[in-house]
Amino acid sequence: MSKNRKQEALDYHSSGKPGKIEVIPTKPYSTQRDLSLAYSPGVAEPCLKIAENKEDVYKYTAKGNLVAVITNGTAVLGLGDIGPEASKPVMEGKGLLFKIFADIDVFDIEIDASDPELFIQTVKAIAPTFGGINLEDIKAPEAFEIERRLKEELDIPMMHDDQHGTAIISSAALLNALELAGKKIEEVRIIVSGAGAAAISCARLYNMLGAKLENIYLFDSKGLINKHRTDLDEHKQFFAQHENDATLYDSFKGADVFLGLSKGGLVSKEMISQMANDPIVFALANPEPEISYKDATSVRKDIIMATGRSDHPNQVNNVLGFPYIFRGALDVRATTINEEMKLAAVKAIASLAKETIPEEVIEAYGEKNILFGREQIIPKPLDPRLIYYIAPAVAKAAMDSGVAKKPIEDWKAYEMELKKRLGIDNKLIRDITTKAQSNPKRVVFAEADNIKILKAAQTSLEEGFAFPILLGKRKVIEGLIAEYSLEFTNVHIIDPKSDEEEERRIKYGKKFFEKRKRKGITEFEAIQIMRERNHFGAMMVEAGDADAMVSGVTRNYRDVVRPVIQTIGLQKDIKTIAGMYILVTKKGPLFLADTTINLDPTAEQIAELTNNVAKMVRKFKVTPKIALLSYSNFGSSPGKDSEKMAKAVDILHTNYPSLVVDGEVQANFALNNDLMNEKFSFSQLANKQVNVLIFPNLSSGNIAYKLLQEMTEGDAIGPVLVGLKKSIHVLQLGSSVREIINMVKIAVVDAQNK
Repeated sequence: MSKNRKQEALDYHSSGKPGKIEVIPTKPYSTQRDLSLAYSPGVAEPCLKIAENKEDVYKYTAKGNLVAVITNGTAVLGLGDIGPEASKPVMEGKGLLFKIFADIDVFDIEIDASDPELFIQTVKAIAPTFGGINLEDIKAPEAFEIERRLKEELDIPMMHDDQHGTAIISSAALLNALELAGKKIEEVRIIVSGAGAAAISCARLYNMLGAKLENIYLFDSKGLINKHRTDLDEHKQFFAQHENDATLYDSFKGADVFLGLSKGGLVSKEMISQMANDPIVFALANPEPEISYKDATSVRKDIIMATGRSDHPNQVNNVLGFPYIFRGALDVRATTINEEMKLAAVKAIASLAKETIPEEVIEAYGEKNILFGREQIIPKPLDPRLIYYIAPAVAKAAMDSGVAKKPIEDWKAYEMELKKRLGIDNKLIRDITTKAQSNPKRVVFAEADNIKILKAAQTSLEEGFAFPILLGKRKVIEGLIAEYSLEFTNVHIIDPKSDEEEERRIKYGKKFFEKRKRKGITEFEAIQIMRERNHFGAMMVEAGDADAMVSGVTRNYRDVVRPVIQTIGLQKDIKTIAGMYILVTKKGPLFLADTTINLDPTAEQIAELTNNVAKMVRKFKVTPKIALLSYSNFGSSPGKDSEKMAKAVDILHTNYPSLVVDGEVQANFALNNDLMNEKFSFSQLANKQVNVLIFPNLSSGNIAYKLLQEMTEGDAIGPVLVGLKKSIHVLQLGSSVREIINMVKIAVVDAQNK
């Protein structure tokens, strides 16, 4: 990792509140009465109920949705035995993944106990707090004994993800790869490089799926595990099936499957070339696989390959498994995670890979189509179906194997409950990021003499979703790059005022003059105005020398919007542009318009901009459900604004009958479905989760979004300009680096669509 990226990682973990997770109250706490119910004396009542019946702890506390992520820091990622304190950032990260993918709450617990017995007793002592336990980053062979003992002695679901996560995902991949290769698992010869917890778990699960022990060749750092080795623990001894020793190199000849969980660069092209027809290669060492995807595929066109990397097909990523396995286990209150549940997860993951891929997933990965095949043997991590494929399969296996205390009775209702959980995270931003990376665009950064802009530009380049074009004085920009140790490779810096750009200024100026010659501007003035960066940058986009532009961090909104409108113009058949703000909330994304452009739009303008906003929202693969806001509910308080909004609704219902839109309505009714159903069940918005809010004027819209932005802690993106012919977006004055980066992603996706 570069020096700058290292600092960025440190800043990410330390800025604001240190760390990545926090505890949020789920009950009211604003009054003395609330506090007396939350604590003394009211808290005594649930305590007494639980004392009478321990199972009531699931009814009155958060135990049923709380998992402990526990480690002693003896085998952290690729860092080794770095101790419990140093492992905490990783455990917090695991907790974050549990939350965003499966809505499971986590306490991370780092135990200073390298002695297995002390570790076991400590976990047992704190287990009553939790509904489940995820063991993490514990070195082998102690990890095996710790897991075995805890599974025997506790009655809650527990799994060492380092062992079983990779085993479950790679097993699903193996089943599908074998199907594509036309081979049977009981007949194939399997080479395993690595004999740690993950490798041994994988080999054991392959054996459970039908692979014969005598066909599994397990290699540790000393060579092949064989019958003559005297240095084997009981876990390695299980695989000591072979009489003769053999080198890893020799074992590749005629092998059907290679699984690598060891170290990068261990396998050569020649070794891959000696494998049987349709070789299956899972090179899972991170960050460098045992053999690179490029090298392996260069020597075998018939290969079926997976790695642990996201930049190649078939990423074996534990996030495909552990959130949903625990989700299913918790939801039926399983007493363990047994082999039946793991196998159910394997089969569910393998099955999902064969299903027709939703269009939103295909678009998110920038593909024309994704079909089950050699480059799709396991699902994509962003597939929203994972939660309601895997969790129910695991839950059912728990019920069938007799370890579920709370069986599910209505599977359709359970699936709906799981789907609702998907709205709690920043899925929208993940999808936008993936789509932007699939087809990066040339983005003009008009204020490149600002350090926040430069940091955002560097991130855009590094993460592969934009090719930055930096506008400003070259010496100033290069000075900032050097001062802050930023890293740009062949970055394009343009100073619109420099002599080098005179020819382009003249060309752009003449084009601009043709657009504005009847608007009171001379050709000389048009050429001179190209010295101004927002005009120059906008003309770069208009002329096709760039695909998108962002600006506004250092300038007033109006000063940026005006040259954009003058230069780019509106989309065909659009008369009214709008500013749309996106707030990513726990209930899902919320789109707000018009928040930045139209001072007091007419009913006709509101109807038009509402339809345009709906089109933009659909491009983010979100179905718009729109409320036109006012101080009135469906005519309850007549007045200029309420009547205007009611008229706009009438126009929308007439011209766009398929659009889910209603109003005028107060904001609390729009966002509170219970209130809406109770008072206005006739509305199109009854039983709908509103995700688009349209305001009657600029004052109300601007005030509302800025209040929400300050009072909520989710990501904010915007304002997004809706209705322009090309992708140009205006940043808020003083935007953070994160907000700039999000806007660049939006600009890239917008450019792709246009």
